[in-house]
Amino acid sequence: MKKFQLLFLAILSFTSFANAQKIGVVDTDYILSKLPQYKEAEKRLNEQIANWQNEIQTLQTEFEKKKMTLENEKVLLIGDQLKLRQKEVDDLDKKIKGMINNRFGSMGEINNARSNLTKPFQDLIWGAIKTVSEKNTLGIVLDKSNNISVIFLDKRYDYTDKVLDLLLKNSPAKKTETDSKPSTRNMMERNEKMKTMRTRSSAKALEPETKELK
Repeated sequence: MKKFQLLFLAILSFTSFANAQKIGVVDTDYILSKLPQYKEAEKRLNEQIANWQNEIQTLQTEFEKKKMTLENEKVLLIGDQLKLRQKEVDDLDKKIKGMINNRFGSMGEINNARSNLTKPFQDLIWGAIKTVSEKNTLGIVLDKSNNISVIFLDKRYDYTDKVLDLLLKNSPAKKTETDSKPSTRNMMERNEKMKTMRTRSSAKALEPETKELK
């Protein structure tokens, strides 16, 4: 009973604290999937993974072929010949298993590559979340992609789009695109020049008719 009372008080304290804070929710997985730089980096990683898979598949096909050949010719091999051929098959099998473990295992290259791929973007997202939190005076921010079950979420508490907009606004690709667009002043000057050129062309076209009338 005492434990239940302590648990109830803890929940009540947290609820009171949460109510005193302005809460926001973001979906970092969704944000990552919408970042052009991340999608490009992920594409390169997936291409590398496909190359590794093809390499392993090629070795696996070679292993199966050597193993079958050895089984068919085993009765014809004796002594060192049999040992040498068996060693070739076993070594290839070990090579394939080692490659799979090194690249696709729990501590393999793919996990390290994904971690290295994600980390800089996580830092960017964290910075954007911090900025949005300060701007909107949020006391608590939850990530619903981080094993948090959100049964219902009022749109006003979802700041995912605000964080994403901030990241896209500050992305190098967006800045380059913005810088490459002609300014309004340049457009006005260009239109004025075109207008002047058309006026001059029209005046020249009328000159022969004026001379004939004289």
